[in-house]
Amino acid sequence: MNVSQLLQFVDRLVVERTGKHLDDVQRAVVEGTWERQTYDDIAQKCHVSKNHVGDVGAELWQLLSEILDEDIKKSNFRSNLERVYIESSDNSNNIYHINGSNNHFYPTQISNQISPRNKLNESDINTQFTSHFDLTVAPQIINFYARESEIKTLSNSILNQNTRLISVLGLSGIGKTTLVKRFVDLNLKQFEVIIWRSLKFSKPLELFVNDLLNACKQEAKETIDDNLKQFLDVLTYKKCLIILDDVHNIFANAQFAGQYKSEYQDYKKFFTMITETEHQSNVILVSQEQCAEMECLDEELYPIKCLELSDLDDVAILKGTGLKDEDSWLKLINLYEGNPVYLKSIAILIKKIFDGEVAEFLAENSLIITKNMQDNFNQLFNKLSPIEQQLVLELSKFNQPVSREYLRQSLDLSSMDLINGLQSLQQRYLVTKIKEDKILFKLSSVFQEYVKNCCQD
Repeated sequence: MNVSQLLQFVDRLVVERTGKHLDDVQRAVVEGTWERQTYDDIAQKCHVSKNHVGDVGAELWQLLSEILDEDIKKSNFRSNLERVYIESSDNSNNIYHINGSNNHFYPTQISNQISPRNKLNESDINTQFTSHFDLTVAPQIINFYARESEIKTLSNSILNQNTRLISVLGLSGIGKTTLVKRFVDLNLKQFEVIIWRSLKFSKPLELFVNDLLNACKQEAKETIDDNLKQFLDVLTYKKCLIILDDVHNIFANAQFAGQYKSEYQDYKKFFTMITETEHQSNVILVSQEQCAEMECLDEELYPIKCLELSDLDDVAILKGTGLKDEDSWLKLINLYEGNPVYLKSIAILIKKIFDGEVAEFLAENSLIITKNMQDNFNQLFNKLSPIEQQLVLELSKFNQPVSREYLRQSLDLSSMDLINGLQSLQQRYLVTKIKEDKILFKLSSVFQEYVKNCCQD
């Protein structure tokens, strides 16, 4: 077995499990480990940090351990992979089959280990239906930071409590999609069907359900009602995990949070149907804003849960960025509310303008909004209703939280508009409620800086 054969073999393993090919750093880790190089050697070759290579290696060894049911480590990688490769070649006679819609070729013996078939007796589900993972549009996760408690919450809700509908919510860039993909990577063996779809480019519900049925190897019927029943049958008789990312794209602009666009009103009934119908499957909605179907007053009675992601405060976020002054990193993270996307954007700016000197950047004593952040906030501000825009413009004037009574006196808004506007801004994770002697409200500090500098006209 040479390096070329090894890379091809490991790539097949990873593609079959994740739907993604090895990236450049992963390939370098595989090749370097095979040639008994240190992580430092591999890091220099890839022009990344040693810690980054170590993180990539650790995730790769864990993934391969799950796929092969072996304890794969850097120290035993070569011997174990040689043995598994020889065994799979001898037992399968190098015969490969197509598994799943991605048409990835994989040795029959190993495929049977990771894709067990569960026979169904129900006549309305295809008896030839096999386990299937469609992760074509799912992102590849290279780094995962400080979300262990959220992973435990998500795992408990889905694997132990069998929550049928769970929403992962928070500001853009806070790590919602990364969290869900990490859960998927860790729990592939728990499901017979996993389908990841994005609503970034939304389609009517009828076409969306047809797409899901096609991914489940089911032939669509003539009416939407028949197709919905057929899809629910799949959820009932197979243990499925369906992930819908970017759900906020089916919500209307210039209205309060969670209001559906006219052409996507049927999704409201679809989400409600998922929670009200008995089945053994789980649906995860990933969104920047809540809708009524994502909320529940009594989680003990209804199989719905919201997981709201808060700011990160782990300096590991900045590992591998090339920034200096590590003792100043936590201050930078707090300044940008622990949002990984904000921090990535500002890290690029610090490297280009301040030569990576974080302390020198912080000495400017200014919260800088980069062009990428501004573009993101422009879209977000334009999505707000007129009432919400009035509220954020007023809130942006104050560096301290303000009361509802003060806002009522400052703005020409009825009590109904004021209260609904504040609730909607909370559902978008732009306003935080603070409990002191009285209830106060505070605008996100980074968004506030954008509003003060870009929206006053």
